Amino acid sequence: MISNTYFQKLKAQLPPGVNLLAVSKGHTVQSIRALAIEGQNAFGESRLQEALIKIIDLKDIQEIKWHFIGRIQSNKVRAIVKEFDFIHSVDSFKIAKRISRIAGEENKIPSIMIQVKFRPDENKTGFLENQLLDEWANLISLPNIKIVGLMTISPIDLALDDRRLLFTQCRTLANNLGLKDCSMGMSGDWKEAVVAGSTWVRIGSALFGSKKK
Repeated sequence: MISNTYFQKLKAQLPPGVNLLAVSKGHTVQSIRALAIEGQNAFGESRLQEALIKIIDLKDIQEIKWHFIGRIQSNKVRAIVKEFDFIHSVDSFKIAKRISRIAGEENKIPSIMIQVKFRPDENKTGFLENQLLDEWANLISLPNIKIVGLMTISPIDLALDDRRLLFTQCRTLANNLGLKDCSMGMSGDWKEAVVAGSTWVRIGSALFGSKKK
């Protein structure tokens, strides 16, 4: 069950310019609808097939903006481009190039964030910082996409102080590249991310409770 009290309290704690992305993967259409009624309009999904069902069922709430935050498979790019206005998890030039091509074919210009991996983590993908700098000229030359920021995920076993350093590193890189947004910080470390300069915090279970599956 959604804690509406927590939602309102969290929204009140977020500074101006910091957006709440409600991570709704694994949660019901009814839960999303209830939170949308409370005023939340940005929802994050990482499983395409699950997301498509929700997007169809919630078409009547035009204020909802859908953000794709999961690992992107090449064969699912077209559906992601068609249904999502924001893509947080672009982890390679190959995927960015494919999004660019398909966005042109679909007459869309998605806002994308480049996923960067600042610490070794076998469970995460993303550009290493030096790889991103090497590819930057190629990335910004791609048509039909709008690169608005960077996204990063801290390794699960990293201490909070070290997470703050990681988030600061991401913010610094984004500033150096002239990017406004940083998608970083989740339920356990969003405060550290906000201090470091996050503009999108991704909160799931704290808003929705236990997953339905």
